[in-house]
Formats: sequence, structure tokens, C-alpha cells
Amino acid sequence: MEYREILVSSEGAIGTIVLNSPKNANALSVNMIGKVITGLKALATDPGVKVIVLKAAGRHFCAGHNLTEMIDRGMAEYKFIFDQCTEMMNLIHEVPQPVIAQVHGVATAAGCQLVATCDLAVADNTARFGTPGVRIGLFCTTPMVALSRAVGRKRALEMLLTGRLISAEEALDWGLINRVVPEAELEETTTELALTIAEASPLVLGIGKRTFYAQIEQDERRAYELAKNTMAMNLMAEDAQNGIKAFLAKKKPSWTGK
Repeated sequence: MEYREILVSSEGAIGTIVLNSPKNANALSVNMIGKVITGLKALATDPGVKVIVLKAAGRHFCAGHNLTEMIDRGMAEYKFIFDQCTEMMNLIHEVPQPVIAQVHGVATAAGCQLVATCDLAVADNTARFGTPGVRIGLFCTTPMVALSRAVGRKRALEMLLTGRLISAEEALDWGLINRVVPEAELEETTTELALTIAEASPLVLGIGKRTFYAQIEQDERRAYELAKNTMAMNLMAEDAQNGIKAFLAKKKPSWTGK
């Protein structure tokens, strides 16, 4: 599917969303955010898609919100922008498939938020990450939500208060991304990671992702309560029984998604 500002496609088990507005560094206009929401929903309901890759055309991943939409407007219009963006971020966690950010160039402000929100992230060694809103009088409070949960308080506050860009190597060390690779290997590495994940049962991937986000903010006792009940429920699934029996028989499992 082509929505002008994004491209949505699937090949085998991998669904792909491409931010496709390279002239403005893939700035997130209200229209682009709406199309990403539509694209995510379409891929989420595709039974053949087991992993979603979010990447971008042009020199940069995403420079954040489209600032031309943030001048001389009213409170209702500004609130709508962030309502839409929050819906998109929440949806990344709500779709059953793991979402991998494939990052090159800059990922700043809401672009950095996108990276922090995705379940996994692979970047090339040219990538830079930051929340520079403080330098233009607009503190990155919505990116702060995802960023602080990804890298912790002190590192998030350093990024938020200084607005400086951090390197891909720093982002890896801080836990914002999972892997750094040479520029020429970015596509291949992301695809390999996606295909490795796609070897698992789609039902089990969805159960695991949903439970991860449900338990992560709970205290340990409540997290275990949720986790043990979910694991017992998971054992009732056809895929769990097939997978365990295949492992014990030293055979490759066959998934039904049930």
C-alpha cells in the first residue's frame, strides 16, 4: 500500500512501513502519523506478518514532528497532534507483532521517541539520537515518556536538558538500541533479526509481547502473578504443546497459530 508519506508492504513473514518524506527528514506531519496508524493496523491483522520493520527513505530516519504545523494554531489543534502521536506510539506496543526500528541518520525528538517505543532497534554507525526541543523552547515531554523508560532517568534527563545528539555507540551503551552495524549492513542485519524472531509461533510472540508491557511497570509480586497465569494459559495453546513435543523428539516444530 502507498500513502504518499509512507509505504506499507509485506514480504514473507516481514511487514514493512517506510517513512517516505525525505525532503523534510521524514518529519511527522499529522497526515503521516495517521497513515502510520493505518499501516500498523493493516499489518497487525495480516496473518502472514510475524514481524514489522519501521524504516525510512532518504538521509535520515525521522527529525520529529513537523514544526510547520506548530506555529500560530490553537490549543485544540496542538492537542490533536499529540493525541495522534500518542495513539501511534501506543499502537506500536499493542500490535501483536514485534516492531523493529531500522535507523540511519538522525532520529530526533518524536523520531527518537519512535526508536525508544519500538520493541527493538538496529542502527548503523552514522545514526544520531537526540531530544533537542529544549533549544527551541519546546521541551520534549512526550518523547521523554518513551526515552526515560528505555535509558533510565539520569541519561534521559541529560538528553532532554542538553538537547545534544548522542552517537549510535552511546545509544547502544545506554540501552536505546540493540545493535550498531556498518551502514552497508543495516538492511541485512535488521532482516536477519526479523527472520530469527519470525521462526517462533505468531501466537506466542503476541502473548509474550503483550505480557512484557503489562508486567514491566508493575511491582515484582504483581508481575509474577501475571506472568505465572499467562504461562499456564500459554501451555494450553496448541503451539506450546506442539513445540514442547517437537523439542523433546528433536524435531522442528510446526506452528498453527492456535
